[in-house]
Amino acid sequence: MTTLPLLFADWFARRSWSPRRHQLEMVAAGQAGAHALLVAPTGGGKTLAGFLPSLIDLAERGPKPQTGPGSGVHTLYLSPLKALTTDVERNLMTPIREIGLNIHVETRTGDTKQSKRQRQRDFPPDILLTTPEQLALFCAWEGARSYFADLKCVVLDEVHAIWSGKRGDLLSLGLGRLQSFAPGMRRVGLSATIEDPDLIRGWLAPRFNPPPLGEGDREAVEGADLDADSEASPPHQASPGPLPPSGGDLVRLVKGDPGAPAVIDVLISEGHVPWAGHTGRHAIPEVYAAIQRANLALIFVNTRWQSEFVFQQLWEINDASLPIGLHHGSLAAEQRRKVEAAMARGDLRAVVCTSTLDLGIDWGDVDLVIQMAAPKGSSRLVQRIGRANHRLDEPSRALLVPASRFEMLECQAAREAVADNAFDWEPIHIGTLDTLAQHVMGVACSEAFDMQALYDEITGCGPYRGLSWEQFEEVVDFVATGGYALRTYDRFARIVRTPDGRWKVRNQHIAQRHRMNVGAIVSAGTLNVRVAGRRGGAARQLVPGRKVGEAEEWYFEQLTPGDTFLFAGQVWAFQGIVGTDALVTHANDKEPKIPSWGGSKFPLSTSLADRVRTMVQDPDHWRVLPPDVQEWLELQAERSAIPDAESMLVETFPRGSRHFLVAYPFEGNLAHTTLCMLLTRRLDRLGVGPLGFVVTDYSLAVWSIKPMDRIDLDALFQPDMLGDDLEAWLEESFMMKRSFRNCALISGLIERRQPGAEKTGRQVTFSTDLIYDVLRRHQPDHLLLKTARADAASGLLDVARLGQMLTRIEGRIRHQPLTRPSPFCVPVLVQIGRERVGGDAAEMILDESAEQLIAEVMDEAAP
Repeated sequence: MTTLPLLFADWFARRSWSPRRHQLEMVAAGQAGAHALLVAPTGGGKTLAGFLPSLIDLAERGPKPQTGPGSGVHTLYLSPLKALTTDVERNLMTPIREIGLNIHVETRTGDTKQSKRQRQRDFPPDILLTTPEQLALFCAWEGARSYFADLKCVVLDEVHAIWSGKRGDLLSLGLGRLQSFAPGMRRVGLSATIEDPDLIRGWLAPRFNPPPLGEGDREAVEGADLDADSEASPPHQASPGPLPPSGGDLVRLVKGDPGAPAVIDVLISEGHVPWAGHTGRHAIPEVYAAIQRANLALIFVNTRWQSEFVFQQLWEINDASLPIGLHHGSLAAEQRRKVEAAMARGDLRAVVCTSTLDLGIDWGDVDLVIQMAAPKGSSRLVQRIGRANHRLDEPSRALLVPASRFEMLECQAAREAVADNAFDWEPIHIGTLDTLAQHVMGVACSEAFDMQALYDEITGCGPYRGLSWEQFEEVVDFVATGGYALRTYDRFARIVRTPDGRWKVRNQHIAQRHRMNVGAIVSAGTLNVRVAGRRGGAARQLVPGRKVGEAEEWYFEQLTPGDTFLFAGQVWAFQGIVGTDALVTHANDKEPKIPSWGGSKFPLSTSLADRVRTMVQDPDHWRVLPPDVQEWLELQAERSAIPDAESMLVETFPRGSRHFLVAYPFEGNLAHTTLCMLLTRRLDRLGVGPLGFVVTDYSLAVWSIKPMDRIDLDALFQPDMLGDDLEAWLEESFMMKRSFRNCALISGLIERRQPGAEKTGRQVTFSTDLIYDVLRRHQPDHLLLKTARADAASGLLDVARLGQMLTRIEGRIRHQPLTRPSPFCVPVLVQIGRERVGGDAAEMILDESAEQLIAEVMDEAAP
């Protein structure tokens, strides 16, 4: 049995604590020099467990030399949030100070002053708390190899929140680089919410030293990649035959004991659940009453718009003048820090917030978490609930506020998932090549590299274990020349070959520019919505005119010229994007074709969607739901049918002068939107005259001029719509250009920041649009075009999830022709027209539409 050194055992005793089993197991892993993944609930001392082996090692080290061996950083802590590094520093200094350890701890983020950064270069702290972006910068330092030669441990906090995206790719590559600097370095991952620990262990594991590839082996690897150019497997996602072993068995798994079960209540406002809605506005008085009973409440919402809306609604009824704060990513950093400081001091009674406060920060005396509207995933809900109480042995309290009856199902499913300790499934992630290009450039800025040695290092990193030599050569060529179509432009030649065959940065000016642009976060921009005018000449070119507002660019990326949509209470026809302007003209259509976005930022997780499907098709399970929701389900079964997991329910019916098709895939807003975009193209070819569509996380509705009840629905929903139909739509939309822009920025082809200047969003867009057009004409298989297409398919369209759904329901469409809408139709149909006006009027329209629809449904059901 592992025991703590006397110095540390005494400290625990003075605090009347006993070290937890998982903390002692982490100490044992550290003493054995083993990599480790700790999965333990919030409040269980995960952070201390991650640091204990380092603190013990440093306590036994003796005086630290000023220079030479042993003078460097001992432990590097990486957090996905800047604020988390500050919080950890505060908590870590408590045992260091109280035990009396001679250990120097510092933080380093993008906000750290240059003088402090330089001091950290000259006199490294024992423990450095920083972010993944700073690690990418470290890898591009000259002298990085000697600076990190003494590194003994890297601690990755909240690893679940970062491992599977491009930030995770860059982080994994950075870990591989550090491992080459300090081969004995241990890797430690910490998380409270991981469904499949083995997946994270495989990602976390370092290379397990297979023999280097010989020429024959390399030919075999390249030969195994012959079908990498197939449509089903984009080149940068294909693996060269079977992946080598993940190496996950090299990472010791430590599981913490479960804490006290969370107490999760679901708010049923005035004894009923609304048929439709997504803001929870109806429950604001009850939410305010819950705030009054709590010491400090965090009110989580899913979008920044919703946070502003809920904040304003609460202030309108804040007769007691309770101090209520607001915290989201669009606020200035100074404003966010003021709110955080007020929370820590206990000056606030409530904070309305988004995912900016999701992760493991211990802010003061939070004793209640309120989730407005459905959480969209059990892992996110657990993470948010963990902000309350933050003590393992006492239950956290949470209140879920469903905005509609479908959301009531989702809240109940999430509640049961938390009780079962079931987290959201993690997708398998393959490393992206634009991120790899950035890393290759950073390595060249640090030191000249040998291609074979760097390839071996990179393929030891979790996301890149399937990288072929051919793909690696393509990436290096891209960094060196920009690719075949751009190699004549000197500006894209960033690395050069040395006489001994190595590669290094072309000059120090290019290295400086690279270091100013590291990272894989590309902030989502907005576009100015402007009325288009026409300039003279034969082409009658459209030019930006009067500005009518701003909207997120990802909305317009999915439109094609001629699509109509609602904005600022009017129907507009989309004409195109010029720079950072979305050009529109007044539309004569009374009904827009494309819905305005007002739903959830987060997709409904696959695992939670499965739980909702299972609940819906099991009448015995309905008994846990409120009576009015049970009646709604029973009415749906009587009027139409209940969706089941093995098929897809499709209802068709007339309403007014329109004909409707409503389907229930339960696959989330994003996948449903993509599906509707493709369905309307097919319906148009069939001659039914589709006029528009709306979606929710659970259902979709398309309306048309002609009936759709005689269409071959099995043929309509064939998976082949993800072939030519998808390609044609992508060709017409602006999505690919924006996806390409993000890839160009991450890969370093275009740099936003330069010494003494920073490009505006308009300048970046103009530059990348020009390059995109050149590559489309002259090198359509360019690395960045392939990467941009794969990014669009996964991040903007959810094609993989849509493809799985279409395959699952192929030949299993359950058609219910109706004369009037069914109960399940109400939540999606009331979305039509709700954004013609803003503010309270929009909610009034939604309420009135719901009342009219409910009356239709109930009339039809009446005897």
